[in-house]
Amino acid sequence: MMVKIKQCLAVAFFVALQTSLLAQQAPKKETNALPIGVFDSGTGGLTVLEAILKLDAFNNETGEPGADGKPDFTKEQFQYLADQANMPYGNYAAAGKTDLLKEHILKNLKFLLATEYDKPTGVSWVTSNKNNVKMVVVACNTATAYALNDMKTYIKEYKDGVPCIGVIDAGSKAALIYQQTHKGTIGVFATAGTVASNGYPRTLKALATKYPGVGELSIICQGGVGLAESIDRDNDYFNDTVTKPRSNYRGPSLKSTAVTIDTSLLPAYHFDKSYNKLLCEYDPNNPNNCLDIQINDPENYVRFHLVTLLEKMRTQHLVLPLNTLILGCTHYPYMKDTIAKVLKELYNFKNGETFRYRPLMSEHIELIDPAIETAKEAYVALRLNHLEAKVASKDKPHFFICVPNTDLKEVKLESNGWFTYNYKYGRNAGENKQYIRVEPFNTKNISMATYQRFKAALPHVYPLLFQQVIGLNR
Repeated sequence: MMVKIKQCLAVAFFVALQTSLLAQQAPKKETNALPIGVFDSGTGGLTVLEAILKLDAFNNETGEPGADGKPDFTKEQFQYLADQANMPYGNYAAAGKTDLLKEHILKNLKFLLATEYDKPTGVSWVTSNKNNVKMVVVACNTATAYALNDMKTYIKEYKDGVPCIGVIDAGSKAALIYQQTHKGTIGVFATAGTVASNGYPRTLKALATKYPGVGELSIICQGGVGLAESIDRDNDYFNDTVTKPRSNYRGPSLKSTAVTIDTSLLPAYHFDKSYNKLLCEYDPNNPNNCLDIQINDPENYVRFHLVTLLEKMRTQHLVLPLNTLILGCTHYPYMKDTIAKVLKELYNFKNGETFRYRPLMSEHIELIDPAIETAKEAYVALRLNHLEAKVASKDKPHFFICVPNTDLKEVKLESNGWFTYNYKYGRNAGENKQYIRVEPFNTKNISMATYQRFKAALPHVYPLLFQQVIGLNR
């Protein structure tokens, strides 16, 4: 009996000692003081974080709808993750690898829910502590379409009580509210993967019954192959150092059978040809004969895809004019002004004496940015789950990015240090390999040109991001 008592006391002492040591190493934060996690396949999700940071749609004291002159998330802290190494997510469906995509997404979720990660220090990596998150905002339409339910199932099993918010429901609700008073065709401008998932049409139709007066919906979708990739400077779609068409290009072109540039529509595209934004290959025996055209600029991708969307409407003989356009990729709000400008040009575009697209579109087209509605849903979820921070956080926000794990000898990299296209989409789910490492945003994994875009487009996010990057570079 005495032996058993001594054994129990020894176990109790060991448990107490371990608990004490853990408490000394990493004091556990109260749940309400933990950060909100936001993740995307790249930097596009920062537009969602921007919407969250500037939101003033509720009373901070009561939580009731109505602006009070104070940002709704003013006391909250954030943790952002960009899965840059594995983007673009939109191509996994075409490659038949949606199971691999889900695997990437769940690994991102596990990172946000974890309390440590492998931190780079020079040429090696060490385990470093970080806070787990109290809520997850999936700032990626493709990830929402393919894996939101899987993420919620995982959370319920392993970390119950963490709300998980996606962007598709939010964008659909905003479009339906507009349709209540402005009947027309809803355009969904998203990645090819999001379009292939049918996520927006399915959600729009499911929610439509809750919005009186909407009735039967008219929907047209366009997959913006290359647009998000060019915004994030993916070498397969955009390279500002090249001067002529290249073999590893995967965007719209004359030679592409999947996304073909129609030479009869060149006046409508109205591409910007300056500074190698459009690359042309000419027949050496006939300089007037163009053998290929490749897009090499985000605005030209916008031009190609908006014309393609309107041409689809002509082919499908849609009766209601386009009056609502959902920006169904978090990268697209970076191009919101450009999209509005090009739509206006197309409304006024003439073939001879005829307005080619005016019968297909309203003079004003409402651009729906799901980020704003997602921010509202996130705030409501925060209050409903009693997770709002009680005092303003003094912690610094953390911006993380996934980069190729060069310790894995099999990896294949482009000259710019990112995975080759064939390696990225040639991998298989279930191989249990550590393809990526996670590190803070810095000036090596994000170009200075991209930071300048952040500065112009993200006035609330940029100072926080700048603070982290400058701190790392000192």
